Amino acid sequence: MLAQNHKQNQIALAIGKDKSVVSREIKRNSDQRNGIYKSDLANRKYKQRQEQKDRPIIFTNTIKKYVESGLNNEYSPEQINGRAKLDGVSCVSHECIYQYIWKDKKQGGRLFEKLRHTGRKYRKRGDSKDKRGILKDRVSIDKRPSIVDEKVRFGDLEIDTVIGKNHQGALLTINDRVTSLVWIKLLDGKHSEPLTKATIQALLPLKQQIKTITADNGKEFARHQEIAKELNVNFYFAKPYHSWERGANENTNGLIRQYFPKGSSFENVTHQQVANVQNKLNDRPRKKLGYFSPNEFYKINFPNNEVAFTT
Repeated sequence: MLAQNHKQNQIALAIGKDKSVVSREIKRNSDQRNGIYKSDLANRKYKQRQEQKDRPIIFTNTIKKYVESGLNNEYSPEQINGRAKLDGVSCVSHECIYQYIWKDKKQGGRLFEKLRHTGRKYRKRGDSKDKRGILKDRVSIDKRPSIVDEKVRFGDLEIDTVIGKNHQGALLTINDRVTSLVWIKLLDGKHSEPLTKATIQALLPLKQQIKTITADNGKEFARHQEIAKELNVNFYFAKPYHSWERGANENTNGLIRQYFPKGSSFENVTHQQVANVQNKLNDRPRKKLGYFSPNEFYKINFPNNEVAFTT
């Protein structure tokens, strides 16, 4: 009918299809050199596409073992799938992994316990007043160099604390914005003196490499000037209740809460346990890093820096 100069809507009516189907068929299967549609060429193109089409990967026992190994290493389904692609290992999609986990749960399995639990609720904050007050001599994030937001260099850090049950005990958490490397220290409490001491101790080996530190407005950072002086670094503060200005740190704290859930007591937690969590997070593949771990990403992109990130 094309050769007889029939219109596409006439062809569609004759074969019982919508005219868009006819139009799509002609565009997809015509000879790209001269634009002529020939049935034998169209059939060959169709068969070639069928042969090249991605086939669904069967969830074999080998893949199940790989997935369960990743879960045991506390990887999320998305991290398992992403890391498999990076390593050239055959794996199913992260949606299939979730389906496998929920099926296992219905059958009485416990794979779901390896998942990271999310869904934390945030209470609404007023944006007109900050009842916690303003720290003395604080420098606003507005004055922080714009290069920090570009995330092109190592040494722009974010800092915060994770508080234990009944506000007894705390963790100091520090992360690099580019590599996602994290440093975690166990504190006696949420006070400025132990936090200042632990911060300087953790970052002193990095003194020549770090450029900035950004914190929230908690009173535990009251001695920020001492930290800045000892480490020769510029210290900045995010706006009150603007947690997204330290988004990487908020995410890091969420990862840490997998090991120390909200409401956990730090009374019997040891420094070695905290160091083990730090090492696990620094060796865990991250989506934002192309599924390299922070340690791997650091070594690849900053090979001239010499810092030990394992304890």
